[in-house]
Amino acid sequence: MHAFQRRSVLALSAGFVAAPSILRAQAAWPDRPVRIICAFPGGSTPDLAARAIAPHLQQVLGQPVVVENRAGGGGHIGTEAVARATDGHTLGVTIGGPGSTAKILNPALAYDPATDLAPISLLARLPFVLVVHPSVPARSAAEFVAYAKANPGKISYASTGPGTLSHLVMEDLAASQGFEAVHVPYRAVGQAVLDLVAGRIHAFFAATGGVLGQVRDGSVRALAMTSAERFPALPEVPTMAEAGVPSDPAIAWIGLFAPAGFPQDRIARVADETGKALAVPDQRRALETAGFTVVGSDTATFRALLASDIARWGGIIRRLGLKPES
Repeated sequence: MHAFQRRSVLALSAGFVAAPSILRAQAAWPDRPVRIICAFPGGSTPDLAARAIAPHLQQVLGQPVVVENRAGGGGHIGTEAVARATDGHTLGVTIGGPGSTAKILNPALAYDPATDLAPISLLARLPFVLVVHPSVPARSAAEFVAYAKANPGKISYASTGPGTLSHLVMEDLAASQGFEAVHVPYRAVGQAVLDLVAGRIHAFFAATGGVLGQVRDGSVRALAMTSAERFPALPEVPTMAEAGVPSDPAIAWIGLFAPAGFPQDRIARVADETGKALAVPDQRRALETAGFTVVGSDTATFRALLASDIARWGGIIRRLGLKPES
């Protein structure tokens, strides 16, 4: 055998020997428990989404997958914890605002979603629903706008934190319709809903899943959906356009992220398995009953949504001159 042929055979043999080692190295992740930091409290819509995917990920990854709630700051505290994680075993679930436009609203923020987070999968989408306390004398979105105009600065509205979409949707409506309202930020949907039911605030653009029960039992009044079409879980509630206030659709979303620099093969694997987790019929049905539009997207789809969100809502933040305390 010629020397060249011998070298070629040896190289090929070495390749066959090395290949299983490479596969073992790739399959070694995760080699310890995986955390999913949820930037909102237990029982919130992001928490429900995080806990929906955790059991399947635990099964296929072969390590415990633990959901850790780290609420506060309108989602910024938990989201920053994900951005700052360096252990290679931390993922995060957050929403629009802390996961997209946070740095535009607050340049002093310690993290930038655009550069410090790696999108994995869009878990779910939920339209917002404009809900009011029954004492508010409005039975449509148009009547709400008229009432707010007639009572400048006397209407208070909730959000899940400065710069979250529940905040920006109302600010955009107020600016386009010419009324003023007092912003009252909360740590989570549940706290805002409690105060709305108690009459301590007047209105809230809530992600639908957070107020289905209260709408159905009449403790709050639903005026309009921000989706382009009526929402199956609340078919009796008109869209904003049908309710007399044309506006661009606005959709809340819940997404799965990793810290920037997370290996692409791991991102692809987790995205694929997340899609499978959310395709389980019982799991999907339970989330849909809770008001979710279940997605479980690939990474490219989620990245495109983020770019669109940043362009739209970032533009509104700049145009209206919104600040963290707005």
